Amino acid sequence: MPKNLDNMNVSMVDKTNALANAEKKVKDLKGFYIHLTVYILANIIIVAMNVMIRIWEGESLYEAVVNFGTFIIPFFWGIGLVFHAVKVFDYHPFLGKDWEARQISKYIEEDKREFEKYR
Repeated sequence: MPKNLDNMNVSMVDKTNALANAEKKVKDLKGFYIHLTVYILANIIIVAMNVMIRIWEGESLYEAVVNFGTFIIPFFWGIGLVFHAVKVFDYHPFLGKDWEARQISKYIEEDKREFEKYR
């Protein structure tokens, strides 16, 4: 097969993969924004209902608002939302690519030293 055609096939595969990756990222981002919107709207309703119920049961507005039970659903749902954001935005502050590169270098150096012992 001529070299130009071979390069063209590779180029087409690269473009197809790039397009598929871009479409997946857009789909993931859209999913996150939908999740965020539902989180905000649903939790406004949930918190308002909790506050109104607590006031109806005899608590003051201050007591109803500062009660942890009022915000327990948004709190735990928010933890899930944070994990969703970490996945979508590929944010790994502790075990990211830099950490992987450092660990690989460390183990390569250890192997070199171990090899040098037996030379």
